[in-house]
Amino acid sequence: MELFKKIKQITHLMKQVDFNELGKISEKIDLPKIMKSVGDLDDTQLNGLMKMLTEKAKKGQHKLPPIDGDFYDYDLKLTLQQRAIQMKVRDFMETEIDPIANHYWNKAEFPMEIIPKLAALNICGVAYEGYGCPNLPFLMEGIIAEELARVDVSISTFFGVHSGLAMGSIYLCGSDEQKQEWLPKMQKMELIGAFGLTEPNVGSAVAGGMETTCKKVGDQWILNGQKKWIGNATFADVIIIWARDIDDNQAKGFLVRKGNPGYKAEKIENKMALRTVQNALITITDCKIPETDRLQKANSFKDTAKVLRMTRAGVAWQALGCARGAYENALKYTKKREQFGKPIAKFQLIQNHLVEMLANLTAMKAMVYRLSELQDQGLLTDEHASLAKVFCSMRTRDVVSRAREVMGGNGILLEYNVARFVADAEAIYSYEGTKEINSLIVGRAITGYSAFV
Repeated sequence: MELFKKIKQITHLMKQVDFNELGKISEKIDLPKIMKSVGDLDDTQLNGLMKMLTEKAKKGQHKLPPIDGDFYDYDLKLTLQQRAIQMKVRDFMETEIDPIANHYWNKAEFPMEIIPKLAALNICGVAYEGYGCPNLPFLMEGIIAEELARVDVSISTFFGVHSGLAMGSIYLCGSDEQKQEWLPKMQKMELIGAFGLTEPNVGSAVAGGMETTCKKVGDQWILNGQKKWIGNATFADVIIIWARDIDDNQAKGFLVRKGNPGYKAEKIENKMALRTVQNALITITDCKIPETDRLQKANSFKDTAKVLRMTRAGVAWQALGCARGAYENALKYTKKREQFGKPIAKFQLIQNHLVEMLANLTAMKAMVYRLSELQDQGLLTDEHASLAKVFCSMRTRDVVSRAREVMGGNGILLEYNVARFVADAEAIYSYEGTKEINSLIVGRAITGYSAFV
């Protein structure tokens, strides 16, 4: 029996031999002598030899490809300057944010200490001209949104509210004096902004049903009403509040300063998504705002829509980043997680999920890349931005679901990151215009008929 076991072990070893190479080796060494020596080995020695040969084969024969969601190499289209900014943001997110993301998400707290470090990247108002802003293509705004969301959608949302919605409102609708007062300090993140549009009773219908009101009395305005889901509002230095003018029924925008009497922000608790983002329920009671703090170029909801059109493109990029983070974490997991004696990445059904996830990512990247090109060419329309928001938020839902599925039970644990992406994808799906509202915007553009009530 012992001889039979040895023969079986040796036979298993011989199956791994390349006989062409063996022929070359036999010209240099005495193979019969080596075979006799192998035959004299005991079980422990044979097992050690097999283990050594197997480990060498694994190390020398199969190098795994890098984990990268940019399968069609869109990053190669970036200039050296753009690529350097992208990698600077990526390094910041991987070294500063990734180690703490789950901790703060779980506690539903914001890491205030990262604001100066984020400011040092010099990416706020990246596409704006003047006021210390970089004045780069809108494409870079998208790339930055993707890189931030790839690690933590909450940080991406915080940044988008501040740099996009708040700074964007002042940049597009503010007077020269207002821009000079606020934008340079906001660009350096010395002052943080928030954007108050959505209300407790009015979300999608805010364009025509805004309940927060404003009325001019002398040289100041009196604001009353509530806003809900307002990111950054618990600690922001300035909050852009949109209100309906009682006299002309048009939307107006206001710069509400932190600590203004009549302004109250209460943190919204028990969220299942974007838990690091400090969303607030804002109550405004006879809040007095001087005329000098009314956005001078915001006189109707069309002006509000200009801001949303600009930032909605960034949300589509953010959806891509969320999906990419989930995919790359899942892919990494499948290469390490073993079942039935081998990595689950070797299984056909797992590979099918990974390929469908990658296909979604690649289609999303193509769409948002072209979207930013249209924006940089001055050709971006509401329907362009809305289609990207619809498609990317839907595909992100699919990607994060598959990422969670390939990870099995571990997919619901924060320590593997994907659970956070699954939850945060739900917020992306709803904010900056729901799937239904954005679909109607596109539907109106392609049919010529409005289906809005």
